[in-house]
Amino acid sequence: MIPYRLLRKDAAAFTTELVVGELVTNAIRHGSGPFGLRMIGDRQMLICEVSDGSATAPHLRYARSSDRGGRGPFLIAELTDRRRTRFGDIGKTIRAEQDLAAA
Repeated sequence: MIPYRLLRKDAAAFTTELVVGELVTNAIRHGSGPFGLRMIGDRQMLICEVSDGSATAPHLRYARSSDRGGRGPFLIAELTDRRRTRFGDIGKTIRAEQDLAAA
């Protein structure tokens, strides 16, 4: 039997991998360079920031079962506690926060 604390850790790691993968993929597919990835974390909170040179914000939509894509922003919204888009002089930064204490 797997201890509960290890299951929690594995679930948080899986969520983090999925969120980072979706954010980076969307930046590359729909944005423009330069690209950046920054991870900030402690025992309570994990923050993932992905930057790109595009000023277009992601749009949350509900993909149909026959759609090949379009689920990334929805998955990120469901799996993270807070999401923000910050626009700068060059492009934008998408920030997704996971509350690890609540996991």
